[in-house]
Amino acid sequence: MSWFGKLFGGGFGFVLGGPLGALLGVALGHGLDSKVSRFRGRQRVQTAFFTATFSVMGHLAKADGRVSENEIQMARTLMEQMKLNPTLKKMAIRLFNEGKADEFPLDEVLDQLKRECLSRHDLMRVFLEIQLQASYADGSLDQAEKKILLHICDRLGFSRAEFDQMEAMLRSGGSGGRGGSMLLDDAYKILDVSKNATDAEVKKAYRKLTSQHHPDKLVAKGLPEEMMKIAADKTHEIRTAFEVIKKERDQ
Repeated sequence: MSWFGKLFGGGFGFVLGGPLGALLGVALGHGLDSKVSRFRGRQRVQTAFFTATFSVMGHLAKADGRVSENEIQMARTLMEQMKLNPTLKKMAIRLFNEGKADEFPLDEVLDQLKRECLSRHDLMRVFLEIQLQASYADGSLDQAEKKILLHICDRLGFSRAEFDQMEAMLRSGGSGGRGGSMLLDDAYKILDVSKNATDAEVKKAYRKLTSQHHPDKLVAKGLPEEMMKIAADKTHEIRTAFEVIKKERDQ
């Protein structure tokens, strides 16, 4: 049974406390204190990740003072991509709306997410990539959104260089979607290596990024199963970039 099956089946044991627990309670439409069961380990991380993902997404959407239709559609697209069932979709929408509240406790949510994820860098990187992707829903990243994203990076322990690499990866990935043709310059940006990098350096960067986005590894660490496709798409993008560079160098 998946994590949400156990959540809604009344089978969780640790009640998720803190700001994430409060947000989850609102999304479920009732308190969680009466629930007693086996909610621990990976299921706890999955629930925290899901709760933080959609609530912070709502907070970012409101960064410039208004939520655009593109940003709302991006959230809906993500829900469709995850193939959320009606119950989870309703939860995600409620969490998104909670994130838009003026009193949304961003720092407390991020601090709890980091604790629940046990500071797993690759898992939190996926969280950041999702937020960055959502922020680009209207085709650009405004200064208010970027300021919050950089704050999120700092709070979760990511450097400005890591943020810049994720942003470059997102911008460059648009040229190489499934069935598309990726540009060589974009391939280098995605792998975060220069054109002067050796073959060994390119391969090392490729393996590192592939390992960071491996869907099965991420799910084992706490990524909700419904988000596996997001990680799989990113892995496909990384592999395409490597193949583009390799083909050019083998010519």
